[in-house]
Amino acid sequence: MFDTALLLAAAFLAGTLNAVAGGGSFLTLPALIFAGVPPVVANATGTVALLPGYVASIAGSREDMEPAPGLSMRSVVLLSLVGGVTGAALLLMTSDAAFKRLIPWLLLLATAMFAFGPQLRQWAGSHHGEGPPSRMKSSAGLLAVAGYGGYFNGGMGILMLALFGLLGQTRLNAMNAIKNLVSTLLTAIAVAIYAAGGIVQWKEALIMMVAATLGGYLGARGARKLPPAVLRWSIVAIGLVMTVLFFLKQ
Repeated sequence: MFDTALLLAAAFLAGTLNAVAGGGSFLTLPALIFAGVPPVVANATGTVALLPGYVASIAGSREDMEPAPGLSMRSVVLLSLVGGVTGAALLLMTSDAAFKRLIPWLLLLATAMFAFGPQLRQWAGSHHGEGPPSRMKSSAGLLAVAGYGGYFNGGMGILMLALFGLLGQTRLNAMNAIKNLVSTLLTAIAVAIYAAGGIVQWKEALIMMVAATLGGYLGARGARKLPPAVLRWSIVAIGLVMTVLFFLKQ
């Protein structure tokens, strides 16, 4: 009963955070592990739980959707799927012991990206160079980020926005819209791979999926009343606490 309550609360708050600023993985992954789910399975199950939020995000931003320079919509779809498959397959080949050692470092990386996301996007936007990027550069960048997202979901939105800024995309609404599409595609194909590999605990995933969806719709309104800086640094604090706890567990 306690584990179920923990997962419901973590998923609800994660859905709220993702709807407002991101960072939901900082709650879902640790909650599943603390509930006794093996690390690799916890990562896959948490990703499944948050998939509906990504799907819903496409509907809200489809009017602004346009690919970054150097990419076509077809290549965005293809690279997202290939990257998602690659990252998910890599997770399937990772042992629980190895992934457990990686978790605090991945959380630390995701926390740092979230904390310095605005500066990272600003830097990327001011260093995209002169002239349009090559198709190879754009494709390699998107493939790498999609592969990261298929392996570990945390912080991938920040990486995508930074990549699109680096490639020369300047409209934030367009950047966010294509980010939503890429996130949905790579997560959906990764979830299919996780399911085929038998590393999803569906009972926990379905419970958390409902709670995350409710959190996204019902909790976001209240969270939006918080000052953006307070919300951002609260999420950073959560990420740092979880990172420290996982380092201590090792």
